[in-house]
This record gives sequence, C-alpha cells and structure tokens, in this order.
Amino acid sequence: MTTATPAAGLGNPQAAPTPPRTRNAPDPGKRALARTLRYALLLAGVVFVFIPVYVLFVTSFKGVGDASPARAWLLPTTWTLENWASAWEQLAPAIGRTVSMVVPSTIISAVLGCLNGFVLSRWRFPGADIVFTLILFGMFLPYQAVMIPLLELVLALQIPNGVPSLILLHVVFGIPITTLIFRNYFETVPHELMEAAKVDGAGMLRTFWSVALPVAIPGFVVVLIWQFTSAWNDFLFAVFFSTPNNGPVTLVLNNIANGALLTNYGVSMAGALLASLPTLLVYVILSKYFIAGLMSGSVKG
Repeated sequence: MTTATPAAGLGNPQAAPTPPRTRNAPDPGKRALARTLRYALLLAGVVFVFIPVYVLFVTSFKGVGDASPARAWLLPTTWTLENWASAWEQLAPAIGRTVSMVVPSTIISAVLGCLNGFVLSRWRFPGADIVFTLILFGMFLPYQAVMIPLLELVLALQIPNGVPSLILLHVVFGIPITTLIFRNYFETVPHELMEAAKVDGAGMLRTFWSVALPVAIPGFVVVLIWQFTSAWNDFLFAVFFSTPNNGPVTLVLNNIANGALLTNYGVSMAGALLASLPTLLVYVILSKYFIAGLMSGSVKG
C-alpha cells in the first residue's frame, strides 16, 4: 500500500516555495547596452557642441600666417599671446561700458518685475488678468518691427546716445519676462504667510518688504542671470542706439571681426572668447541656483 507524497510547499514544511515569475523582467545585458548607448550619445553631443569652442581657442593663439581656414583644425605652429593682448586693448573700454550698462539695467528690471509679480499674484484687482496679458504682450513684439519708433522716441526724449539709452531699453523690454517669472514664483508661496502678515496689521508694502521679498531670492537669481546674459549679448539695440566709441562690447567685437577677417583671424577669435567670458562665468558659478530657482516656481505648493 503506497502513501501519497505531500505536495511541495503544502504538506512538506522543508520544501521551499517556488518564487513567482515576474513578467517582462529587465535583462541586465540590455540595461548595460542602453546605458552605454546613452552615454555615447551624450559624449557625441558634448563633442559636437565643443567643436566651435576648440576652433576659437586654438585659432586665438595662432599668428598671422598660421591662422587661416585651411589650418583651422590644426594646433598652432607657434603659440602666441599677441592676439589676446590686441583684443584686450581694443575691447577693454567697451567691456567697462557694458558692465556699467548691464548692472543697473539688470537690477532695475528685476526690482520692477518683482513688484509687478507680487501685485499681480496677490492683489486680484479688477482687470488684473488683462493687465498681465498686456504686459506679456511685450514679450512677443519683434524688436525689428518697433526699432524705428523706438529711435524716434529716444530722440524726442533727448536721452543721450550710448549707455543711458541702452539702460532704458533693456529695463523696458526686460519687464515682461521678469514679471512673468516673479508672478509664477509668488503663486507658489503659501497664502498663509501673506494672511498671517495681514492679520498682524501689515499693509501691502510691509508684506512685500518683510514677507515676500526675503523668500523671493531664488526668483531673483533666475531673473538676474537671464537679464544679465540678455543685455550683455545684445547687438540689435547696440547698433541703433550707440556707436563703437560709446557702445557695448558686442558692437566693438563686430568691428574687430570685420577687420580681422582680412588680416588675422586670431584677434577676432580671442576677442570673442573675452567677450563671452563674463556670461560663461555667471552660468558656471550660478547654474545650480538658476535651475533651483526655475524649479521652485514650477510647482505650486
């Protein structure tokens, strides 16, 4: 007489239960291949982006006879700093004028955008949405379409050509984007903070100064970086409202490039690197704060 053997996992306590099979389990080999392809694509993108930087850097150290389109990819036969010295001598006054133009225009437009953003996000007066829409409309105006009326307006107001007129224009045209950034940022600030200040008897200005402004530092970082790079790299306003003698670095760099193309490419390449160095340093130093500021205003909470 035979006895039935108990089924595994039921009557036999020593039998280990069979682990359930998972469907569509990721294959380690496929994951490694996908990771390798992803890194290879990222590396190829980095190399592609840095190709112009390599040509700029290498050509800036070449002499007059060595800097030519035929030898653009080759290293200099003789490394020289004459191009950098010549470019700095021509660009140094323009860089100083650009700093004197960019710093006040960036700070003023950031402050005005902060005030607008706070009012439009917390003070729901009649027509607030219409006002906000009209302010944003300035972001979509092509500068080329309004350049002649702007020039006539600046001449009618008798604003001096050069740095003063450029400060005014960058402040005016920076208000829409700064208002948008600050309005979206203040929408993420908890309403309880504003209500607590109101309960304590604080008015709008007091609430802005004591509550809203201290928590708006990430928004200020985003706006300052944005406005700094936009004003520093501007060329269109510089052409219409300044001259090489009183204009920013982009206008002087254009004149250097036009002359250097006929004699020495190295001077124009060195000038381009010098002119782009401030914005590069700003992004390298403040890039993590820039991303954090953008993300802080992207999710309401």
